[in-house]
Amino acid sequence: MIVIKLKETMKAQGYNIGTLAEAAGMHRNGISKILRGVNSGIEYETLERLCKALSCKVGDIIEYVEEDSAE
Repeated sequence: MIVIKLKETMKAQGYNIGTLAEAAGMHRNGISKILRGVNSGIEYETLERLCKALSCKVGDIIEYVEEDSAE
């Protein structure tokens, strides 16, 4: 399963949705959708903008976590 870690990365660097949107050149609604997990995907350009604004790696924003097969 894919886990969105954007909120934690934003918080660690002192960003809120508004300041990150400005730094990344994105709309607040786009970031909000990612944070809430209501979008169907994230474009490479979006990941690149977020990584550049946050000076981080893609793994700091999203992560693949293997689901427990016993569930």
